[in-house]
Amino acid sequence: MTGETGRDTPKRAAFGLLLTLAAATVLVHALVGGRYGFHRDELATLDDARHLAWGYVAYPPVTPFFGWLSLQLFGTSLSGFRFFASLAGGVAIVLTGLMARELGGGRGAQLFAACAVTPMVIATGTLMQYVSFDYLAWVAVAFFMARLCCTNDARWWLAVGAAIGFGMMSKYSMVFLVAGIAVGVIGGELRAHLRSKWLWLGTTLAILIFLPNLLWQLRHDFISLQFLQHIHARDVRIGRTKDFLPDQLTLTFFALPVALCGLLFYFSSYGGRRFRVLGWMFVVPFVLFVLGKGRGYYMAAGYPTLYAGGAVLLAAWQSHLGRTWRMLTGAIGWTAITANIILFGALFLPIAPVNSPWWHRMAATNDDVKEEIGWQELAETVARIRDALPPEDRARVRILAGNYGEAGAINLYGPALGLPRVICPVNSFWERGYGEPPPELLIVLGFSREDLEGKFDSCELLGRITNREGVPNEETTRHPDIFLCRHLRGDWSASWAKARRFG
Repeated sequence: MTGETGRDTPKRAAFGLLLTLAAATVLVHALVGGRYGFHRDELATLDDARHLAWGYVAYPPVTPFFGWLSLQLFGTSLSGFRFFASLAGGVAIVLTGLMARELGGGRGAQLFAACAVTPMVIATGTLMQYVSFDYLAWVAVAFFMARLCCTNDARWWLAVGAAIGFGMMSKYSMVFLVAGIAVGVIGGELRAHLRSKWLWLGTTLAILIFLPNLLWQLRHDFISLQFLQHIHARDVRIGRTKDFLPDQLTLTFFALPVALCGLLFYFSSYGGRRFRVLGWMFVVPFVLFVLGKGRGYYMAAGYPTLYAGGAVLLAAWQSHLGRTWRMLTGAIGWTAITANIILFGALFLPIAPVNSPWWHRMAATNDDVKEEIGWQELAETVARIRDALPPEDRARVRILAGNYGEAGAINLYGPALGLPRVICPVNSFWERGYGEPPPELLIVLGFSREDLEGKFDSCELLGRITNREGVPNEETTRHPDIFLCRHLRGDWSASWAKARRFG
């Protein structure tokens, strides 16, 4: 057995630092992740996780699969449910540091790049959503592309293809990253790889991994495309896409200079044509999102590539400075990155007491926290309304929810309260139908009286949705009324076919 070389020792030391940083983020999420409650999107994911399939209306199958795995390992523990989202972020931290190594960065550059992505990992790991797995997929593709560029070993296309396949099974925005790869390959040093069997084997592997979801989409008339078109039109209509460019500053804050240095690294002689494809993997999606009016956070997963290149470039510049200037610039850089970590932690980690000044500042920036409040109370309110009904009505009443948060909450907390499973016309809940026999008596929430008028023989207001903390959120402000409705006018089958909604 050969001994460890001097070159291996710093590599292992750097890798150990990356693992420590990643583990620290996972641990922080585990310790504080159960502070508030499930987010409405998480409640939908949790319910989908109980119905494993190769596809869902709102997303591909990776996120519900990890939700299912969380349920098997941790039950309905909130922090347990979020474990794999935080773990995905931890892996992204390590891969970003290793990407910097492939670009020629030493231990300092690797750790600096990893710390630069840590704020966004803190943010994405607070919720169990596809954003975390999409983030990991983009970083993994970029790392394997960096490895490919560094070694010029075409076999790395297999790893690239596998990461792309995983990304497509996580979030369909992976196609924008693939467009960046295509531009970079066709117009750069990797053009010769178009004749390599490994590139096409990698392409085939990506398609094979994505194939089950593609077949699911074929069987469901590409329902996710309809969903995405609806959501995009809504986002444009209500102005969620108008601040795409300003949102990039929100995504980076004090790390923006590092990202700009990353662009310089890839499109100048510092990185050279050898790694230019990585620059195109940021620029092309960025331009496509601008032209297509995407939301600002869609580009979050592109920044680790820039941070890796920027960290290497800054380290190279520092090496030419005198000791005093090297220490000063290093202190400025690390102060900026540390400030980012503290800022994102304060705004995204669920540690502020509800309704404290800190909470209100956090909610003003990150309104997701408002949607983590009051779900168990909602189920309890519905149960009280059910319990107040006459015995003959109580035995046959069903529940109709107008959005996936309400449906997921009642399906989660309702069994302990003796509530039946919810009927809901939104996203994948619609496919699960209204049950047999068709309901005649319904507790209805998530709809306004105007929505229900003319559809039932009668609808009586029996309660309102509130929460103990008095936090105004979608449930308490947009549709707080709970009705008791009798006898749908018309045929249930025909009405249900028209009832499908996207949200």
